Amino acid sequence: MIRVKGHLFVKLSICALSLSSCASLKKSTNSKKSTTTAATANNRPIEFIDGIATNRRSGSSSNYNNKDVSISRNITRGSANLENAQSWQFKYAQLLDVPVEDVLNQKLYSFIEEWWGTPYRLGGKTRSGIDCSGFVNTLMNAVFQLGLSGNSTDLYTQVKRLPVRDLHEGDLVFFRIHKKRISHVGIYLENDKFVHASTSAGVMISDLKEPYWKRYFAGGGRL
Repeated sequence: MIRVKGHLFVKLSICALSLSSCASLKKSTNSKKSTTTAATANNRPIEFIDGIATNRRSGSSSNYNNKDVSISRNITRGSANLENAQSWQFKYAQLLDVPVEDVLNQKLYSFIEEWWGTPYRLGGKTRSGIDCSGFVNTLMNAVFQLGLSGNSTDLYTQVKRLPVRDLHEGDLVFFRIHKKRISHVGIYLENDKFVHASTSAGVMISDLKEPYWKRYFAGGGRL
């Protein structure tokens, strides 16, 4: 009887140890899972708003001149290009919805920054007021060293016509807003964005895919 009890005691001890081992294994597995989840969370892509990193899940957006601009391009940590990027690159990467490392023409974006919000004035050519062709001529002369002159109709006759998919930074985009003649011009940047002097908000960046501009778009071209 004693040996039976002892035998029974040994069996019970083995079972207890087995249950304890299973619990430890389960705990270890859960711990590993938690660690993996935490690591995944820590490596989640981040986005930048004017140089400030934010979590993508927060859905943050930035406001420049009362225009909400959402970021659709994820930027990961550890990029040497990002470490060297400047605040103006972050700003215009957001406005153009492109990677920060694609915004390189500091002379161009510094010019746009200086003129941003300048009110529209027909025939104007100064910071107190400027029209669309005046802005295009001034920018092209200052940034690309092209001695342009003339209104939007004149500029339209000087360019080599190109489809939108072939447009590059510095090309011109034209619109027929009034009847059938060319009546507005802007400068293409990238990702269907262009800078121009609008009658409603002055110098700003707009998108060719916006219904209004898509409706009146007449074509693009290169000088």
